[in-house]
Amino acid sequence: MTAPEPGGHRIRRQVVVTGVVQGVGFRPYVYALARGLGLGGSVANTPAGVITDVEGDAAAVGEFCRRVGREAPALATVTGVSWSPEQVRGMREFRIRSSESQTPSGRTLVPPDVATCDDCLAELRDRASRRYRHPFVTCTNCGPRFTIIKDLPYDRATTTMAAFAMCPDCAREYADPADRRFHAETICCPACGPRLSLVHPDGRAEPGDQALASARGLIAAGAVLAVKGLGGYHLACDAANEAAVTLLRKRKRRGDRPFAVMVADLSAAGPLAALNAEERAALRGRQRPVVLAERRAGQPALAASVAPGSADLGLMLPYTPLHHLLLGLPGDPPGPQALVMTSGNRSGEPLAIDDEARQRLADLADAWLTHDRPIHLACDDSVVRIVDRAELPVRRSRGYAPLPVDLPFDVPPTLAVGGDLKNTLCVAGSRRAWLSQHIGDMDDFRTQQAFETAAAHFEALTGIRPEYLAADRHPGYRSSRWAAANAAGRPVRHVQHHHAHVASTMAEHSHEGTRRVLGIAFDGTGYGDDGAVWGGEFLLADYGGYTRAAHLRYVPLPGGDAGVRNPCRMALSHLRAAGVAWDAGLPCVQACSRDELRLLDAQLASGTRCAPTSSMGRLLDAVSSIAGVCHRVGYEAQAAAELEAAARSARDEGGSYAFAVRTDGCLPWSLDAAPLIAAAAADALAGIPAPVIAVRFHRAVVSAVADVATRVREVAGLSEVTLSGGVFVNVLLSTWCARELAARGFTVLRHHRVPPTDAGLALGQVAVAARQEEGERCA
Repeated sequence: MTAPEPGGHRIRRQVVVTGVVQGVGFRPYVYALARGLGLGGSVANTPAGVITDVEGDAAAVGEFCRRVGREAPALATVTGVSWSPEQVRGMREFRIRSSESQTPSGRTLVPPDVATCDDCLAELRDRASRRYRHPFVTCTNCGPRFTIIKDLPYDRATTTMAAFAMCPDCAREYADPADRRFHAETICCPACGPRLSLVHPDGRAEPGDQALASARGLIAAGAVLAVKGLGGYHLACDAANEAAVTLLRKRKRRGDRPFAVMVADLSAAGPLAALNAEERAALRGRQRPVVLAERRAGQPALAASVAPGSADLGLMLPYTPLHHLLLGLPGDPPGPQALVMTSGNRSGEPLAIDDEARQRLADLADAWLTHDRPIHLACDDSVVRIVDRAELPVRRSRGYAPLPVDLPFDVPPTLAVGGDLKNTLCVAGSRRAWLSQHIGDMDDFRTQQAFETAAAHFEALTGIRPEYLAADRHPGYRSSRWAAANAAGRPVRHVQHHHAHVASTMAEHSHEGTRRVLGIAFDGTGYGDDGAVWGGEFLLADYGGYTRAAHLRYVPLPGGDAGVRNPCRMALSHLRAAGVAWDAGLPCVQACSRDELRLLDAQLASGTRCAPTSSMGRLLDAVSSIAGVCHRVGYEAQAAAELEAAARSARDEGGSYAFAVRTDGCLPWSLDAAPLIAAAAADALAGIPAPVIAVRFHRAVVSAVADVATRVREVAGLSEVTLSGGVFVNVLLSTWCARELAARGFTVLRHHRVPPTDAGLALGQVAVAARQEEGERCA
C-alpha cells in the first residue's frame, strides 16, 4: 500500500474495500463521500469487495482513503482498505459502474438478513407514502440479503429480485443519489411487486390487502396459518387461544417443546417476560432473534400450552413489514396481540420454502399467507439467551449467518460437516470460518438435502474450494458418512466430539493454542475414544490434541435412545450404580410400570444393550426424574431444561449435594455421582420439594467443576478454562461455574458468538483439522 501524497497536485488511486460491503448501501456512501470531496472516478461491486477509482487533488484523495473505512454505513463491516497508484486520466465526474463478475482472488462477505428499519416502518404506516401498507418495503439499510443472494457480486440480477422489473418511480429512486434507495437492489413498491396473496386449501387465492385482512380474521377465529417470511415459512396462530395453540402443537407433533411468541413491540413484551436492558437490546437489534427471557408469573394473556414447564418464554419482535401488518398497524381492527410463530415444518424436518410449502404443510395449516419473491436459501430464526449481560447463542441463524468468525491462525480450505443434531456446517480458509445457518437434525432426508444445498452455496459465496473435510469420529453419524462419500479423494480429518467443543470455544476467542486449556465439555452424547458414550469431560487440550483429565464415572445407558427418551430409566440406572434401592416411594420408580421395572432390572443385570456413559446430560435427566420433575421427554433436553426451571424457582433453603472426586493415581480422574444420587433420592423420599433438590444438584456440579479445575491446575499449571457443550445452555450452570472459577483465579472462556451445543462443533472441527494437517506436513 502506498500512502497518499500531500495536496497541491492531481493523483489517482484504486481503493479496494473488503468485508460486509455489498447490500449495505456502501456504493451510495462512497458516491456521496467522493462527490463531497470533489473527486472524479467510479465505484463498482466485485466478488472481492468494492473497488473505487478516485482522482483529484492529492489531499482530497488522501482524505477519501482515510475516511472510506471509518465512516461506513451502519450495516457494513469493513475488514480491510488498500489502495494503489494509477495513471491520471482526467476524470471529473463520479459514477457508480456496473458490477464486475471477474476480479482478482478473494471474495467479499455476504450480509445477513436484517429487520425493517425505522424509516421503512414509518413509510409502511404513512397514508401519504406510495409504500403505505406495502408488505415488502425495504431500502439500503434493511430487508433480505443472505436468503435471496444467488451469487456475487451483489446486484439485483444475482438475487431472487431479478424477476421484478422496477417501475418508473422505483427506477428514479434507484438512480437518485439523494434517495436512501439509491442503488438499493431490493427496491420495490406495490406497482412492481412482489405481491402478497392468501391461498386457501381449495386453491382459491385472495390478493393484497384483502389477503391480509382475511389472514388476520382467520387467526382471530382460531386458525393456523402458514406465513412466508424471509428464510422460510412460519406456522402462526393466536398465542392467547388455548384451542389454537393446542391444535398447532398436535398437528406439528411437537410434544411439550415451547413455542416462540411474536409481539408488536417492547411495550407488549413487558407484561409477558421480566426483561433486563440486554434482553431489550437484543429484541430490538437488527438481527431480531428469539430471546429466551424469564417469563412473568400467570401470563393470562398467553395460552398455558405456549410454553408448558418452561421458566423462560421465547419472545421476538416483527422483523419484516408483513409481520407488522399481521399484528396490525394503528387504526386497524383489533386482532391478536401475540402470535405463536414457529418454524414451518414438521418436527425433525427442514424449513419449508416457496411452492413446496403447499404440499409439505397441507395437514398443518388452514391457509397460506404467501408471496411471489423466491427464497434462495432457507434460514430459520436465531435464538439467544442473555447470560451475565452477554449474548449466549442457542441457535445462530437468521441475522447472524453468514458473517464469518475470525480465526487465530491460517487454515487450509476446509469443509467441516459438524454433527448430526442441530447441524451446521463450516467453510473455512485463510483466517476466516463461515458457519452456516441452522440446518437441523440429519436423520431426515430433506435435512440432508438442505445440508448439500448449503454446502454448495457457501462454497460459491466464499470462493473456497475445500481441500480437506473435517467430521466427527462417530462412525454412525450421517454427517460423517456424507463426508466419506463426498470426499472425492480429499483427506477427511476425524475430530473427537468433545475436543471439537473445546476447540470451538478457543477459536471463537481467537486463542492461539500455544498453551493448553482445561476444556470442560458437558453434553448428552459424544463418541468416546474407548467406544463409550462420553459427555462429562475435562480435557487438557490445545488444537493439536488432548488428554482426558477427568470424567463422570461410567453408568449404563439402558436401551440407547430409549434411555434418552425416558429419564426415569436413566434414574433407575444411576440408582442401581449408586447402590440405592428402587423404593416404591421414589417418583422415578412410580413413573415406571411393573413390566418396565422388570425389563430394566434384567437389562441392567445382564448389561444387554447398555452402553457405558459418562454423560452429564444423562445425569441431569436422572436427577430430574428422581426429583419428580420429568420422566418422559418429548424433545431434546426437556428433562434438563425443566430441572433448571425448578432450580431457578427454588427458595434458598441452603445445602448442596456432592460428588466423590477421585484424583488418586494417573489421569483420567473420575467424578462419582453415587453420593449425589443417594442424597437426592433420600430427599425425594423425605418429601423435600423438587426445586430444592434441583438447586442442590446444581450447586454440586458447580463445586465439582471448580474442585477438579483447581486440582488440575496444581498438576498441569494451567489457568484457562473453557465451558462448552449443550449443558452450558443452562443459565445457572454457566453463570455459577464461571463465577466460582473466576473467584479461584481462572480465566474463563464461554461462548458468545457460536452456540455451545453441537451447532458449534463445525468451527472446532476446522481448527483441529488444520492442526492435524499441519502436524502431518511437518512430520
